[in-house]
Formats: sequence, structure tokens, C-alpha cells
Amino acid sequence: MKRKHLLFALTAALATGSCSKDKNDIQAPGSQIVITTADIVPATQLKWVKITPQVDKADNAGYLWTMGKDTLAVTKDLMYAFDTTGNISLKFSVKTATDSAQKNIVVQLAAPAAPYTNAVTKVFEYFPAPGQFINTLPEWKAGQTDKDMADAALAKLNKENIISLGGFGGYVIMGFDHTIVNKPGKSSFLVLGNAFANNAEPGVIMVSADANGNGLPDDPWYEIAGSEYNNPKTIKNYQITYYKPDENKTPVTDPNDPYSSDVQYIRWEDNQGKSGYLVKNPYHTQSYYPQWKGNSIVFTGTRLPDDQIRNTSSDPASPYWVLPAFPYGYVDNQPNTDVNAQIKLDWAVDNTGKPVKLDGIDFIRVHSGIRKEAGWLGEVSTEVGGVRDLNLK
Repeated sequence: MKRKHLLFALTAALATGSCSKDKNDIQAPGSQIVITTADIVPATQLKWVKITPQVDKADNAGYLWTMGKDTLAVTKDLMYAFDTTGNISLKFSVKTATDSAQKNIVVQLAAPAAPYTNAVTKVFEYFPAPGQFINTLPEWKAGQTDKDMADAALAKLNKENIISLGGFGGYVIMGFDHTIVNKPGKSSFLVLGNAFANNAEPGVIMVSADANGNGLPDDPWYEIAGSEYNNPKTIKNYQITYYKPDENKTPVTDPNDPYSSDVQYIRWEDNQGKSGYLVKNPYHTQSYYPQWKGNSIVFTGTRLPDDQIRNTSSDPASPYWVLPAFPYGYVDNQPNTDVNAQIKLDWAVDNTGKPVKLDGIDFIRVHSGIRKEAGWLGEVSTEVGGVRDLNLK
């Protein structure tokens, strides 16, 4: 509420202080403020436009960028991605306690040289946690490295085929050939999974914009605050360590569990004082540990509640596990065709839980959000099958 009042007051003050009729530079009588920037800025649709005006003789100034009646930013520098082509008229306003000035700028937006791809076009990192589909989705071959596996993940995701992130913490970082823009109040993108009724394996989403312009996911990350973000059973900054197993050791079996082949397969411990083992099942006999990684791997992130995952059968010989979906805000949670699988950038929060205003994003990171095993179904592991920008036609 305070921010709205501030913007209103700033806009009103700037409007009343603008008297000149000059097309590009509008100053109050006797204004000393000097704004230096190009009158025309060439740019490309769905790519960041960065305008950094030089402002002189304006100590402790307030700034306002507007497009018609819409406020784009209240900072000196503008970073914005437009989803249209043609000429866009912007107004940059500067106000101090005693002075004000404005400048009109035209952004000339060209269409891309080739149509954008509505799919993942880059995988910066694929780092799964142990799981029954690891080393198969995608396949690992002896000698392959981190880059090889990132390329293998890209080959699948670009075609909307599934990769597995394994158990809690396993993640993938994806990029695109354009910026996914935020249209406030509307869904911006969909991360594909393979969820269906009572078979949800939710993954937590984080997003980032390429603020420094280097094309790498090294800018601040923001979590998409799904329906369980404020659930008291959700654990922020949960950390787990998995230890590489000896694949040649004698398996430890449980005669009462025909759905396991080694109940002490991969050891783990977490920062909540707990430890245990991932179970191996007889249906997937390859190593569940990512073979291109070292002797131990550590993951940190938001852990979602798991008490909704349960065996609903009273017959020990016929277990029936259900994995209900959360209402919204996660990957591999709701079916892809369900509107609740779509993601709004309005839900983004910083690392303190404070909502942030994002005009667009360039990178998406997904990690498996649940640490639990569901009997004969194995570990709960998020699967990712690509990304669709809901703004692209």
C-alpha cells in the first residue's frame, strides 16, 4: 500500500512540474536537471532493453519510467523486455525536492531474425539426486562428464521428453532463446511433468533474470512461492547428503518387503539430525547414484510436506500408494493440461520470503521437493519434460 501511495505522489508531482512543450526534453521553468540519453533506442522483441541515462544536478532524486499510464520502473536505469514490435514511447521522469525534468524516449522494437523456440534451448546444469531412474533418464555412459549429461538432458527437454531429478534436491537449470515476460495477474510459463491423479511428485521452481547480461545463470534467484510455501511443515534450507554406495556389497534384504532388493542401499543424512538409507527395488537394477559425481553429494533447498503420501491399502500383500497433488505452484504436481500446473511470476519471492516484482526471466531451476519413499513405487522423484512460454503463440 505504501508503494502505491509513493508512486501516485511521485507521478502527480512530476505531472504538475512538467510545463515545457518540447517533444523530448520537458523541464520545469528554470530547471537545472540534465538528462543525457539517446532519443531513439533500437531493440528486439522479447530481449532485454537496458537504458542507463546520465542524470546531472539531481541530488537525492526520485525516478519514474512510464509507458502511457503504466509504470515500468522507479529506478534510474531501465531493464525491460517488450513482447511486441514497432515503436514504443517511454517517458523518463526525474524529481528532486525543488526541481523536476522529463525526457521522452522511443524504443524501436524489431522482430527476431528467426522465430523464437517455445522450448528449453539450454541446460546449464543437470545434477540429479539418487533415484531409480538415474543413469537412464537420460542415459549415462562410462566416461561422460557434467557437460555431457547437461547436453543429454537438453536433447530430451528440447523435444519435451522426460528427465528424472531423482530424490530430494536433484535439480536442472534451464535457459531459453528469449526472455519469458511477466504479464501481471496472468500465467507466464508451464514446466512439463508426468503427473496424473494421485501421482504427484512436486518439484520446487526458482527463477532468475539475466541482469548482468552475460548469458549465465549467476544472478539472484527467486523461489516461486507455491501453495505450500507458508505451510509450517515446509522446511526452508533443508540440506541432505547422499553417499556413493558400494555396488558390489551384499544387499540387505527384508523378507517382509518383496518390493525391495536392498533396504540399506544409499546412505543419507540431513541437517535435521536424521539419517537413513535409500532403498533399491528389483525393477531397476542399474546404479541409482549419478555415476559422474563424486563420493558424496549435497543438496540444499525447500523441502515440501510429505505426510499426504500414504499407503491406503490394509492388505500388506496389495499396497496402494497415493501421492496427492498440492493446489498450485509446482512442477510434476498437477497434470500438464490443468490450469493449476501453470506458473505466475507474480508468485516469486526473495530469500526472505518477500514478494518481488519481476518483469521477465531467462532461467528456470527445478529441484525435487520431497524426501520420501512410497513403497513399491520407490522414491518420490520429480520428472521434468520441458518448458512452454505461455506468452508465445
